[in-house]
This record gives sequence, C-alpha cells and structure tokens, in this order.
Amino acid sequence: MLETSVRLLRLMGLLQSRRDWSGADLAERLGVTTRTVRNDVERLRILGYRIDSSTGTAGGYRLGAGRALPPLVLDDDEAVAVAVGLRAAAAGSVTGIEDTSLSALTKLEQTLPPRLRGRIDALRAATVSAAGGGPTVDAEVLTAVAGAVRDQLRLRFDYADRGGTGSVREVEPHRLVYTGRRWYLLAWDLDRDDWRTFRADRIQPLPPAGPRFAPREPPGGDAAAHVLRGVGARAWRHQARIRLHAPLATMNERIEPGGGMLTPDGDGACVLETGTDSLRDLVIYLTKLDVGFTVLDPPELRDVLRDLATRYLAAADAPPPTRPAGAGPA
Repeated sequence: MLETSVRLLRLMGLLQSRRDWSGADLAERLGVTTRTVRNDVERLRILGYRIDSSTGTAGGYRLGAGRALPPLVLDDDEAVAVAVGLRAAAAGSVTGIEDTSLSALTKLEQTLPPRLRGRIDALRAATVSAAGGGPTVDAEVLTAVAGAVRDQLRLRFDYADRGGTGSVREVEPHRLVYTGRRWYLLAWDLDRDDWRTFRADRIQPLPPAGPRFAPREPPGGDAAAHVLRGVGARAWRHQARIRLHAPLATMNERIEPGGGMLTPDGDGACVLETGTDSLRDLVIYLTKLDVGFTVLDPPELRDVLRDLATRYLAAADAPPPTRPAGAGPA
C-alpha cells in the first residue's frame, strides 16, 4: 500500500509538470505497466482529481480543472519560488492579499524539509525591500479589470485624477501593468480617441462590461515600456516635450523605458515626452543622445540652452593663453 501511495504522488507530480502525457510515457517514468497507470489514474479520480483521457495514436492523459483545488506536488525549486512569491505578495500592493499570502506561506513552510527552509531563510535574510508604502488596489477591482482585458470587453469606470476630480471613463482595456510600486491600466480612451494610462487604485468599475472590441496594437508594441515611460515623466518637477531628429526605431534603442515616452513624428523624427527636476540635467541627457533636437516644451528649457550656448561659444572663440618668452613647459 505504501508503494502505491508513493507512486500516486509521483504520478501527480508528472501530470502537473506537463500538459499532456501518453500512457506509455507515464508507465516508463514510473517503471510500471500501462495497465497500472490506468488503475492509478482511476484512484486519483476517486480522490477528486479531474484527469481527462483520450484514446488513439494521439491519446493520453491530461490533468484538468476540477471543482476544488486539489493538493499540489512541487519540486524543490518550485517550492522555493512559491515561498518567495508569497512573501513578496504579503508586502505587496493589493488590498487584502497580505493576510492570505501569510497564511499560505505558513502552511507551505510547515511542510518544507530543512534544506529548503535554509534556502528560503537565506533569501529572506539577504533581501531588503525598497518598495514604498503607496496606495493599494482592491483585489476585486484588479479581477474585474483583468477579466475585461482577457475577454476584450469595453470597460466603464469612475475615475479620480491626481487632483481628485472625478469622471466616468469608457475604454478598451489593453493591459494591467505592475511597476513594482503601483498598478496601472493601459487602455484606449474612447472619448479622448487616444491611449491613456490610469492608476488602478483610482478605478471603480461600473457594471456591466461590454460590448466586445477588436484589440489595438499598443504604442511602440510594448505596453509595459509605454506605461513606464509615461509614469516616469509625470513624476518629475518639469515636464518636457522634445522633437528628436532621428527615427523612432533608433531612439527606442538609445532611451531606456524609464527615460520618457516616444511617439513617431514623421519618417525621420520622433517626440520624446519626459521630465526632470533640473533643466540643466535634461540638457546633458539630451546631449548624450547624440542627435539633433528641437524643444517643444517648456519655454524655460530654451532659455537654459541659450545661456549654455553663449557660454560654449565664448569658450570656443576665446584665444588660447600665451606664455611669457622663455617660460618652461607647464
């Protein structure tokens, strides 16, 4: 009986590790006959696991989704990964998930062998969190938004901007983006006829969702990069718009996601929306890009450029210093 129980656990581990298995593959892995595999599959079904089977040359077994969550069989690396993820979630940004994560982590750690506890304790001792205590998002809000994204359904919601002004927005939701600090929704705003990024903690969905929509290609083809660039720009004291005299593809390779948001402006140019706490630092950053550029906003940045240009021209036109006759080398 003990041998059978061990074999059932091994069978469960195999079924969870891959989507489809043939009876012959399972029998070879377990060192038994295909008849024994069939009998073991029936035992697992009696225990409440849903295991789908099919016949023929392409037939085999697949672990299906049942009505209740059955026990999971994890290998060492998977157990450590789950424990680390749960600990991160316990200090995360989703409202109400902290206690649930700690409860699941406690159950997991109670069953871990000493060698795995040591690995997790080492990670815990060597790691510090730099996450800020920002606003959290209700898990039901994330679930509702994620469902609309998955099913490609239009979404209506109450939204409060950074000044607290409320409005009702109707969007085609594209992706939820987690920056490590906050959750954002990238969506096509139907009233503004443009892409917009919304803070998820300021969203309150209005039922029902729908109708369905055909998904659009996100700006630059990368939702996460677009959100990171836009969020990064809004976090600064000065907002700036710069026309770069180089193609979008070229500047995408030179500018990191946190450096600002790029949009095409003709075949040979693009516009950079970025921000800075120091306009002089922004001039240095733009100079390092090694392309021509035109300042669209703010006017104060043009003043800084004029001042620096005057200094640079004066330095370039100044005659080199002369030395007295007979002076030795400096």
